[in-house]
Amino acid sequence: MNISLTSVIDQPPSGRNRAVLIDSHDYAQSILLQGKAVPWQEPMAYSNFFGQAQTLVKSDVALLSLDRLFAHRIEVDGDLKSSMSSKTRTGFALRTLLADAETLAYITDFATVFSRTQHAPVVVQIPSPARWLELTHHFSGAVDTSGLDADNAENASMYVADWLRSLAALPIAGVLLDDRVTHVDSLALQVDLDTYSPIANVTDHYQWTLGLRRDDGVTLNGTTTSGAVIHPGFWLNDANSLPAGDFLLAEIPSAAIPEEVLAKILSFS
Repeated sequence: MNISLTSVIDQPPSGRNRAVLIDSHDYAQSILLQGKAVPWQEPMAYSNFFGQAQTLVKSDVALLSLDRLFAHRIEVDGDLKSSMSSKTRTGFALRTLLADAETLAYITDFATVFSRTQHAPVVVQIPSPARWLELTHHFSGAVDTSGLDADNAENASMYVADWLRSLAALPIAGVLLDDRVTHVDSLALQVDLDTYSPIANVTDHYQWTLGLRRDDGVTLNGTTTSGAVIHPGFWLNDANSLPAGDFLLAEIPSAAIPEEVLAKILSFS
């Protein structure tokens, strides 16, 4: 039986009083890769890169940014973009992306290599269905996303739920839906986690913890446990105060200074 994110929060592998989930992707790219491209095309190279970052930041989970990997696939695959743009129906672009055979095979292989090479419980991060709709809506030829509503988001969650089943064989602790409005320039449709019941049904079946990440905190499905977000400024100045919450989520800015980051991490108890 796989360890769940809720179990990680109850008993942090680091031994801290509170679990700390650290998104170090941008920081690691700046420090370890010196700003060079992330090796998305080479799963093992990426896993090694991520493992080095984990050694530095000591996150209680290995946060796999499949949201960034999907964005990379769209950027480099012209045929995929053409397929996503072939119809104007709302949600068609997202459904096409998630059903694309080549992309599905690559993402699954990538996640498999990653999950088998990391030493911390794996949490997969993807955009929330509402965000993913907004991020792909322009492929339909639409510029304005203000017409998207909760029904559209719920429909999109069905596509995401179907796709998640492709990860069924992997030792995943949780799925984190990134709902931060800073990812898009739009009116930003937001719905409650309950709207995504098709996804919750899948994560419950596989005993994965489902969470919703927003700018001000993290909500976990089926529990009152909630996470607090560490402000990016924490890593860039002398402030040492941490927010109240059952666990903490942090994203280290790329401009953070390594010595100061290390000192901040050592201050977590």
